[in-house]
Amino acid sequence: MKTTIHKSILEVVEGDITLQDTEAIVNAANTTLLGGGGVDGAIHRAGGPQILEECRWIGGCPTGEARITTGGRLKAPYVIHTVGPVYRDGRHGEPELLASAYRSSLKLASQHKIRSVAFPSVSTGAYGYPIEAAAQIALGVVRDYLEGHRGIRLVRFVLFGTMAFEVYERVLRAMGGEGR
Repeated sequence: MKTTIHKSILEVVEGDITLQDTEAIVNAANTTLLGGGGVDGAIHRAGGPQILEECRWIGGCPTGEARITTGGRLKAPYVIHTVGPVYRDGRHGEPELLASAYRSSLKLASQHKIRSVAFPSVSTGAYGYPIEAAAQIALGVVRDYLEGHRGIRLVRFVLFGTMAFEVYERVLRAMGGEGR
């Protein structure tokens, strides 16, 4: 499912983010940037040791911010590492930090003249963010960013599993997205 915002495309698909052919993929990282489970582990395994070496050199990333490395052995030439919040109860700055993680990733993509980006659902795995609320924040931030910035032509949310895909699809449809 997708929608057009000015001349940019915002879409949601089910799949494996490590296989995306966008210019950048976004890693749902932890603050050390040194790998972990879920999306983070998958990206480090698929991209190889070059990504880890670059992350060591960077030295970490605070929650709500983003850093960039090359893509190692991935199809995508770049990986944007962002750190979303651990969900407690939604009253400890989690929505603002999650929005900031997406916004920081998009700003970094723009700074590097990256025209296509694939995102996972940041913070909804081990960090426990409720997926419906996370999807509303993620898709809203991306929509707003694309309305004000013309450089990025494609933002793709790559969801792991049917349930996550269906939630993002429903939220995008409610925002005015088109059919499959």
